[in-house]
Amino acid sequence: MPFVRFTRNIQRHVECPEREVAGGTVRAVLESYFALHPRARSYVLDDLDHLRIHMAVFIDGNQVMDRDGLNDVTAANSVLDIVQALSGGSY
Repeated sequence: MPFVRFTRNIQRHVECPEREVAGGTVRAVLESYFALHPRARSYVLDDLDHLRIHMAVFIDGNQVMDRDGLNDVTAANSVLDIVQALSGGSY
């Protein structure tokens, strides 16, 4: 089963322990995870169930391309990293 992990800075705001969950796409993996940890859902997904603009998901080190449908394929041994996306500022 895919393994889901969140960065520590996200864990300061919402309980989201590392764990294995079922799923063959990012959407399915996240839905399995959110069934166990529902408070994490609104931190990661917006009201349309799209990935929030300030979040990023990586599958085995590769950034997810489908931020709306979350249909990127995951393998049984995939690792999904959920991180806060960083943006630059002006000087």
